[in-house]
Amino acid sequence: MAIHGGTVLRVCCAVLRPSDADDAWSETFLSAMKAYPDLPGDANVEAWLVTIAHRKAIDVTRATARRAVPVAEPPDIAEPPDTVTAPAVGRRDLDLDADLVEAFAALPAKQKQSVAYHYLAGLPYSDVAAILGGSTDAARRAAADGIATLRRTYQGVTAPDGEPR
Repeated sequence: MAIHGGTVLRVCCAVLRPSDADDAWSETFLSAMKAYPDLPGDANVEAWLVTIAHRKAIDVTRATARRAVPVAEPPDIAEPPDTVTAPAVGRRDLDLDADLVEAFAALPAKQKQSVAYHYLAGLPYSDVAAILGGSTDAARRAAADGIATLRRTYQGVTAPDGEPR
């Protein structure tokens, strides 16, 4: 957990809303502890944990989609926060730029997951393909398309200090 906890948290934060990422992170390690005795000795533990986190993220996404959200008065327009803070798990909080979070959230699911698993978790494309259920080339293409979209979307956005990014 100490070795791969940060990687799993980054993946959960990238794939899920920050409010759900902490739960998915915890569920990932609870499931991993139960399954660890059956893990082969030569297994890639990091890829195995990211696979579990991927499945937990799917579970959270499905549960969220089924859950009703009660509100007294629906807002006319939702206002995004200036900064999103990821849950802290034995390390300093990650302050993520709201524009980047918004651009990342707008990516199609395969691109978002490919970018998160390859660039945030550091997994090779073969492991990303195994997690997502596709070819290595498809995982590479999805990650490249996601990064290209993020660059186009994020390019020209002004930083809080007024300087272009």
